[in-house]
Amino acid sequence: MTHSTRRQALPLFGSWHSGTFSKCTSKCNDECHTAPSNPRAAAVDDFGAVAARMISRRNILKGGALAGMVLATASLDGLATERVAMAQDGTQIGFTPISASSADSVVVPEGYSWNTFLRWGDPIIKGTPGLTTDYSNLTVEQQEGAFGYNNDFVAFVPATRGGTESDEGLLVVNHEYTQGELMFASYDPDNPTEVQVNIEIAAHGASVVEVYREGGAMYYRRGGALNRRITGTTPMTMTGPAAGHAKLRTSTDPSGTEVMGTFNNCAGGKTPWGTILTAEENFNQYFGLPDGAAAPAEDDPVRVDHDRYGVAYEASGRKWERFVDRFDLSKEPNEPYRHGWIVEIDPYDPDFVPRKHTALGRFKHEGAETTVAPDGRLVAYLGDDERFDYLYKYVSNGTYSPDNTLEENMALLDDGTLYVATFSDDQTGQWIPLVHGQNGLTAENGFADQGDVLIRARAAGDTVGATPMDRPEDVQPDPNRPGYVYVACTNNTRRTEEVGVNAANPRLDNQWGHVIELVEAGNDVGATTFSWDFLLLCGDPEDDSTFFGGYDKSQVSPISAPDNLAFTPSGDLLVATDGQPGGLELNDAFHWVPLTGSERGHVQQFLSVPVGAEACGPEFTPDGQTLFCAVQHPGDGGTLAAPISQFPDPGRGARPAMISIWKTGGGVVGS
Repeated sequence: MTHSTRRQALPLFGSWHSGTFSKCTSKCNDECHTAPSNPRAAAVDDFGAVAARMISRRNILKGGALAGMVLATASLDGLATERVAMAQDGTQIGFTPISASSADSVVVPEGYSWNTFLRWGDPIIKGTPGLTTDYSNLTVEQQEGAFGYNNDFVAFVPATRGGTESDEGLLVVNHEYTQGELMFASYDPDNPTEVQVNIEIAAHGASVVEVYREGGAMYYRRGGALNRRITGTTPMTMTGPAAGHAKLRTSTDPSGTEVMGTFNNCAGGKTPWGTILTAEENFNQYFGLPDGAAAPAEDDPVRVDHDRYGVAYEASGRKWERFVDRFDLSKEPNEPYRHGWIVEIDPYDPDFVPRKHTALGRFKHEGAETTVAPDGRLVAYLGDDERFDYLYKYVSNGTYSPDNTLEENMALLDDGTLYVATFSDDQTGQWIPLVHGQNGLTAENGFADQGDVLIRARAAGDTVGATPMDRPEDVQPDPNRPGYVYVACTNNTRRTEEVGVNAANPRLDNQWGHVIELVEAGNDVGATTFSWDFLLLCGDPEDDSTFFGGYDKSQVSPISAPDNLAFTPSGDLLVATDGQPGGLELNDAFHWVPLTGSERGHVQQFLSVPVGAEACGPEFTPDGQTLFCAVQHPGDGGTLAAPISQFPDPGRGARPAMISIWKTGGGVVGS
């Protein structure tokens, strides 16, 4: 197959349509249909003003003007090819891309195979029964010993710490949220039972599972010695500057250092020392007021803090507060402060107490991928997955070494600086330190101490003037090109004319999302300044507002709602989507995107997931011969009694599941 590589102009603005209500309600409390929690959302730059500055700076219009809501541009060839000229010419992708799908099945390219090897309810702890066909044996105990619900982030680590094995290892998988209508034969979301609530709490968290490869396919080891379930009741420790803070203390934990459980774990990351970081995202949905409970005044300081995170003083969508005191804001108003953190798990130690690292800030974390700066400092990139919220990074004070003890390396996540990003119209940016006493983060401005700054990281970002983004989700530093970082901005349908746009988020009603390429100054991930550009402005290639790294738009696959990112064995970017059914009326997918050379921006679809599902957790084994995908919420929009999908097992209700993909004849995926 031959392709033209004519470079395309970069458009600045565009439009689109909507998504699935069932998933939105369960996953993020329907935030796309509620008011943004960032008060600065109404104070972002004016659409025309940003456009005028960008046009003036780049001198790209040839008599063009704002027409309706779309800017037509003549050319950005120089910007599109400048970085390409600095890179070696990319190689052609070694597979035939698939066509977009709306089928209730997994689709992979010709010459590839896949298998389902782990499903919700599959027993992983010795002695745990499997789920019956009608789920009639679904109990708290069964869930505490079985693979949890709605698998998201996936991390593969070799069987030995620091090893390189690919045929055997450990898989760590997040369980982001539950959907009662797909779990219980009789479920009323307005009146769940106490039994159902406790089962759902047990189905959250993460799983650690021993896996092995045989004949190309992956399988899991039932009852493996290192298998573990981490749930909504697993004891955890708060560490770092905010540990013990008054805002973290509750009636059951007056020390403010011991917390129960982790919820809404979305993406995550791996550390150089072999542990896993899992990100707590939409935690606000679990808290509320039971019927008849009084809310504090609107100017109550705790309520003001909670408002910024979408914690509402009303009945929650899940109704857990009816049965569990810690979710009842009238009884435990500080409990929400104990969620929204990055949690560290050691997969090699089933007795390890997970740690919530407060130095990395509290917000709706999507991921936490780490890398090491040239001077040895550990760097973690962090996105706050909310409309009009911010991009962050953390830089440790100490340095990583493989010769350090495990505890010495873990301590790097407790002592460092959290930064928030500002993006300028001239395609430069700054990392602003969120340090008490600096940049207005003072007692006079309501920040009592460094712990308070980290607990209220969103308010700190507001104060220092961070750039409001279109849902910054996964953020991945390039392991092959130092200083290059990729940021997935999923979408933002609330970016209206009244709110306005900014240079890094240039489209109104941004339903398709975009991917930003960020280059740290001096190619040093520890730097405090950077340059940036767009890699992708996603959407229908026939739409004038889209851009694909300058590649000929007639040759690319349509893509919408970029979410998770991963790097392929060949150094390309793999983009997983969450929202293509709403944006393009196509199933979610994995898309392969070359980053350099004449193929830069040549988006090609590699995989499609079934009806209603999200494609999550792209992850490769070290040898590149296995690709993992977490098929999340298949059949979303249906119920157990009236399913719209039967994935992965015909004749049963849909179940979230893990799949592995490999070349049928062997070899590196994508080669």
